[in-house]
Amino acid sequence: MIATISWWNLTESTQTIESLRQYLNDEGVAPWEAIQGMRSKFWMSDPDKNLWGAVVVWNSPEFLTQPLPPNRATELIGYPPTWRTTFDVEVLIDQGVIVSTAMHSPPPNSQPIAVDNHLENAL
Repeated sequence: MIATISWWNLTESTQTIESLRQYLNDEGVAPWEAIQGMRSKFWMSDPDKNLWGAVVVWNSPEFLTQPLPPNRATELIGYPPTWRTTFDVEVLIDQGVIVSTAMHSPPPNSQPIAVDNHLENAL
Protein backbone atom coordinates (compact mmCIF):
# COMPACT_ATOMS: atom_id res chain seq x y z
CA MET A 1 0.00 0.00 0.00
CA ILE A 2 0.96 3.57 -0.49
CA ALA A 3 -0.47 6.85 0.79
CA THR A 4 -0.55 10.37 -0.54
CA ILE A 5 -0.89 13.42 1.67
CA SER A 6 -1.81 16.76 0.11
CA TRP A 7 -2.01 20.07 1.98
CA TRP A 8 -3.06 23.46 0.71
CA ASN A 9 -2.17 26.62 2.56
CA LEU A 10 -5.31 28.69 1.94
CA THR A 11 -3.68 32.05 2.62
CA GLU A 12 -3.56 32.98 -1.09
CA SER A 13 -6.98 31.50 -1.96
CA THR A 14 -10.46 32.98 -1.92
CA GLN A 15 -11.65 29.64 -0.51
CA THR A 16 -11.96 29.04 3.22
CA ILE A 17 -12.18 25.90 5.30
CA GLU A 18 -15.92 26.60 5.66
CA SER A 19 -16.45 26.96 1.90
CA LEU A 20 -14.49 23.76 1.26
CA ARG A 21 -16.57 21.93 3.88
CA GLN A 22 -19.66 23.05 2.03
CA TYR A 23 -18.18 21.79 -1.25
CA LEU A 24 -17.56 18.36 0.37
CA ASN A 25 -21.12 18.21 1.69
CA ASP A 26 -22.62 19.25 -1.65
CA GLU A 27 -20.58 17.34 -4.20
CA GLY A 28 -16.99 16.60 -3.17
CA VAL A 29 -17.25 13.12 -1.70
CA ALA A 30 -19.43 11.24 -4.21
CA PRO A 31 -16.90 11.11 -7.09
CA TRP A 32 -14.46 9.30 -4.79
CA GLU A 33 -16.82 6.62 -3.48
CA ALA A 34 -16.01 3.91 -6.06
CA ILE A 35 -12.42 4.38 -7.18
CA GLN A 36 -10.67 1.14 -8.01
CA GLY A 37 -7.73 0.40 -5.72
CA MET A 38 -8.42 3.26 -3.33
CA ARG A 39 -8.57 1.80 0.14
CA SER A 40 -9.61 5.01 1.91
CA LYS A 41 -9.61 8.76 1.62
CA PHE A 42 -10.20 11.40 4.20
CA TRP A 43 -10.20 15.16 4.04
CA MET A 44 -8.71 17.24 6.83
CA SER A 45 -8.36 20.82 7.93
CA ASP A 46 -6.37 22.85 10.41
CA PRO A 47 -8.22 26.11 11.13
CA ASP A 48 -5.40 27.50 13.28
CA LYS A 49 -2.94 27.24 10.37
CA ASN A 50 -5.50 27.83 7.59
CA LEU A 51 -4.72 24.47 5.95
CA TRP A 52 -6.92 22.13 3.92
CA GLY A 53 -5.89 18.68 2.78
CA ALA A 54 -6.56 15.04 2.08
CA VAL A 55 -5.00 11.64 2.67
CA VAL A 56 -5.53 8.81 0.21
CA VAL A 57 -4.46 5.22 0.87
CA TRP A 58 -4.02 3.06 -2.24
CA ASN A 59 -3.75 -0.73 -2.46
CA SER A 60 -0.73 -0.40 -4.77
CA PRO A 61 1.12 2.25 -6.84
CA GLU A 62 -0.43 0.96 -10.07
CA PHE A 63 -3.75 2.56 -9.14
CA LEU A 64 -2.18 6.03 -9.19
CA THR A 65 -2.00 5.93 -12.98
CA GLN A 66 -5.72 5.34 -13.61
CA PRO A 67 -8.05 8.19 -14.54
CA LEU A 68 -9.32 9.88 -11.39
CA PRO A 69 -12.10 12.37 -10.74
CA PRO A 70 -11.18 15.99 -11.52
CA ASN A 71 -9.20 17.62 -8.74
CA ARG A 72 -11.93 20.06 -7.71
CA ALA A 73 -9.96 21.20 -4.65
CA THR A 74 -7.21 22.54 -6.91
CA GLU A 75 -9.81 24.19 -9.15
CA LEU A 76 -11.64 25.81 -6.25
CA ILE A 77 -8.55 26.82 -4.29
CA GLY A 78 -6.91 28.14 -7.44
CA TYR A 79 -3.54 26.43 -7.23
CA PRO A 80 -2.03 22.96 -6.73
CA PRO A 81 -1.29 21.60 -3.25
CA THR A 82 1.28 23.55 -1.31
CA TRP A 83 2.80 20.29 -0.25
CA ARG A 84 2.23 16.72 -1.47
CA THR A 85 4.10 13.52 -0.81
CA THR A 86 3.54 9.84 -1.57
CA PHE A 87 5.07 7.12 0.56
CA ASP A 88 4.86 3.44 1.49
CA VAL A 89 2.38 2.30 4.12
CA GLU A 90 4.07 -0.43 6.10
CA VAL A 91 1.04 -1.56 8.10
CA LEU A 92 -2.50 -0.27 8.32
CA ILE A 93 -4.81 -1.01 11.23
CA ASP A 94 -8.36 -0.69 9.91
CA GLN A 95 -11.13 -0.90 12.50
CA GLY A 96 -9.01 -3.05 14.77
CA VAL A 97 -7.74 -5.33 12.01
CA ILE A 98 -4.07 -5.22 11.09
CA VAL A 99 -3.63 -5.10 7.30
CA SER A 100 -0.27 -6.40 6.10
CA THR A 101 1.31 -4.94 3.00
CA ALA A 102 3.19 -6.70 0.23
CA MET A 103 6.62 -5.57 -0.88
CA HIS A 104 6.49 -3.34 -3.95
CA SER A 105 8.64 -0.90 -5.83
CA PRO A 106 9.09 2.63 -4.46
CA PRO A 107 6.10 4.87 -5.11
CA PRO A 108 6.29 7.49 -7.84
CA ASN A 109 6.55 11.13 -6.79
CA SER A 110 7.84 10.21 -3.35
CA GLN A 111 9.34 13.64 -2.79
CA PRO A 112 7.43 16.76 -1.80
CA ILE A 113 6.47 18.80 -4.86
CA ALA A 114 6.88 22.03 -2.97
CA VAL A 115 7.38 23.00 0.61
CA ASP A 116 5.84 26.07 2.12
CA ASN A 117 7.90 27.18 5.12
CA HIS A 118 4.72 27.87 7.10
CA LEU A 119 3.45 24.41 6.33
CA GLU A 120 6.76 22.67 6.88
CA ASN A 121 6.93 24.20 10.34
CA ALA A 122 3.32 23.18 11.01
CA LEU A 123 3.96 19.54 10.18
